[in-house]
Amino acid sequence: MNFTDWDIVRNLLLAARWTLLLSLTAFFGGALVTLPLLLVRLSQRRWAVRFTHFYAGVFQGTPLLMQLFLAFFGLGLFGIDVSPWTAAALALTLFTSAFLVDIWHGSIVALPKGQWEASRCLGLSFGQTLCRVVAPQAMRIAIAPTVGFSVQVIKGTALASIIGFIELTKSGTMLNNVTYQPFKVFSMVALGYFLMCYPLSYYSRYLEKKFNAAHHH
Repeated sequence: MNFTDWDIVRNLLLAARWTLLLSLTAFFGGALVTLPLLLVRLSQRRWAVRFTHFYAGVFQGTPLLMQLFLAFFGLGLFGIDVSPWTAAALALTLFTSAFLVDIWHGSIVALPKGQWEASRCLGLSFGQTLCRVVAPQAMRIAIAPTVGFSVQVIKGTALASIIGFIELTKSGTMLNNVTYQPFKVFSMVALGYFLMCYPLSYYSRYLEKKFNAAHHH
């Protein structure tokens, strides 16, 4: 079977859609899981804070590859049949939330303590203070590291190829098995990741500079 360069590019572009879809699922799923974790950590109940630290520690401190294996094969042990897509989305969502909870909590803690006290004096509840006063300011601090972390999520999706999910890396491996042109195929795969990640890295640095400039004025 003779593959033209266009065939290779077309196949990789089709696979790149799955990389982007998995990244978006992990990122938005991770954000949804992070919100309750963040509220639990902000509650300052000792057991709750310990739980969120333990949760973040487990997912930050173990390789993403292991987490993917456990999601895919581990659930199978309980008789739950999961597709590579479901396992990859689940593992990456939990992985993402473990980092986002630290980034977002750090952004809230970075704000002056006086904001909470002033809000309490004005008779605002914890929820009102968080939503109206703290969150809008914390989001400005959090946005650059959050966008920066999204690059790690996109790169992390490459590991989903190990459990048989056909994204960009897996597609590259399969094309290489057909074309026997590893340099050409994997150069294109690398270019694909670069085109997805570089704009985000650039935007993250731009936001950081913009925030720092605004902060110092």
